Amino acid sequence: MSGGGPGGMRGGPFGRGFMTDEEKANQPKVTPALLKRVFSYLTPYWKQLFLALLCITVSSILNMMPSILTGKIIDEGLLKQDLRALLFYILLSLATTLGASLIGVADSYINTWIAQHITYDMRNQMYRHLQTMSQRFFTTNNQGDIITRMTSDIDGVERVITSTFSSILSNSLTLIVALVAMYQRNWILATIGIIIVPLFTIPTRKAGKTRWSLTQESQARNDEINGILNETLSVSGQLLVKLFGKEKEEYHRYRKANRRMISLNIKESMAGRWFRVVLSTFTSIGPMLIYLVGGVLMMRYDSSITVGDISVMVALLGRMYMPVNSLLNVQVDWIRSMALFSRIFDYLDMPVEIKSKEDAVVLDDPKGDIVFNDVSFGYEEDRLILKNVSFELKSGNSIAIVGPSGSGKSTIINLIPRLYDVKSGSVTFDGIDVRDIELSSLRDKIGVVSQETYLFNGTIRENLKYAKEDATEEEMIEACRKANIYDFIKGQEDGLDTMVGNRGLKLSGGEKQRISIARLLLKDPLIFIFDEATSALDSISESKIQEAIDPIVNEKTSILIAHRLSTILAADEILVVKDGQIVERGTHKELVKAGGVYQELYETQFSRAEQE
Repeated sequence: MSGGGPGGMRGGPFGRGFMTDEEKANQPKVTPALLKRVFSYLTPYWKQLFLALLCITVSSILNMMPSILTGKIIDEGLLKQDLRALLFYILLSLATTLGASLIGVADSYINTWIAQHITYDMRNQMYRHLQTMSQRFFTTNNQGDIITRMTSDIDGVERVITSTFSSILSNSLTLIVALVAMYQRNWILATIGIIIVPLFTIPTRKAGKTRWSLTQESQARNDEINGILNETLSVSGQLLVKLFGKEKEEYHRYRKANRRMISLNIKESMAGRWFRVVLSTFTSIGPMLIYLVGGVLMMRYDSSITVGDISVMVALLGRMYMPVNSLLNVQVDWIRSMALFSRIFDYLDMPVEIKSKEDAVVLDDPKGDIVFNDVSFGYEEDRLILKNVSFELKSGNSIAIVGPSGSGKSTIINLIPRLYDVKSGSVTFDGIDVRDIELSSLRDKIGVVSQETYLFNGTIRENLKYAKEDATEEEMIEACRKANIYDFIKGQEDGLDTMVGNRGLKLSGGEKQRISIARLLLKDPLIFIFDEATSALDSISESKIQEAIDPIVNEKTSILIAHRLSTILAADEILVVKDGQIVERGTHKELVKAGGVYQELYETQFSRAEQE
């Protein structure tokens, strides 16, 4: 598995051959269990791994042959003036070089094939696992971090397989072959070479650490400059700069950051120059010592060593430099690799909070009666959002849930399709606790239109078919008519094939909401839930959406969270929620007459919204 070359993941002599303080603090504990789990991903591909190992072994031997044959070329060809021998060893050297390159290509392909298939397996496993996670997971974890685990971290696994693992194997085999070849020639010169090799790593590590430190600082300065540019050259930022007359101050701030950046770039560049001076000096010491000791052995002690032997030693010594340096830093690469797997396993080991029981009930011809029985719930252990909530929604009826912002209205409806589970009490569907119902069976009977409508980046048709894949053209048109959006679609050049843009950004808020209602009508659930479906829209859009919702409320079992009085009046019962409790319930007239929380909401919100 030689895809990464001798430099491995480090990226050459200036690579990260050491760990940052953060990496040192967070380095994983490498246990037999962790290693077993890591290598379990390699097990299905053991045949390919064996073939890759065979390729590395043969390639390492063949790569050494030109250096070894150098001695034959000198001793047998040049010094003896044997043209036939000279041509033979030159052609043999070329053949071994070509053979090593061809085997290297095969190894690279096998290695890449293994890495791609392992990352394919890991991505599938991670995506399947993430799909089973509860809504709590996605609301409490950073979305960028979730995407990073799915992309960068798993992509890093490919680099680990093609670089770190392959680097360890290829560098180790290269060293073994080189050492065997050197000691076969002359143990004295081989020992001299081995003593010199570690000295080569001193300037490499020193310069690498210095340059990495400068690179980190330079990156920080670069981030600072980008921050200034983003702040001051954006539309809003430029407006603020102009209105406050801060052009001169911002220019001086940018110039100061730019000067620091230039200074660091010069230092970083010069660190590399001095490194090359020192490195060239150290790399010359080894060959010079071999020439010196070999010459003394030949001249003073009448040794059997030849000029070709000395040339071979020098060539093999040169071959050892990079593998030794890479292996000295292999601990860092290994720890980084294990840290990468640990991050992935952290997510894969997260328990599935909401899942179906093994003996879960599949709803068969349900009616759709919903009952909340003394339900308490909180997103955090020590803070309840809902407290002892009880109510009943009979099939065919509708209820409206109203209350101040943050009172727990949306939380109530999130418990019905089991986006979260109750802390105490129960939510039942046709008398069955929703925790005992098979998840897909439960959620298939429930449809939700939320305040924040989400459309996929595709066509209107594709978004509609997300609810019903085999929906016919007639069914989609009928759903769009009922949702009061078909006139808009008909007016578009591409009709149902009109692109909606990322998250539906090519459409207005009202158009997106009506498409989401049409999508819900195609799903044809047993229970319709509208969570502030007309919130934050202009009065015209709100009116069109209301025209679409009203027939659904009259015909279907519905739950509405709304601020529009006409929507509330359409419900059979109104629940008033405050501080996570149902404080009032009844019809509009009853609640206004009671003079409580509802009357206050009516006077401050509902009636004003209706007038507007």
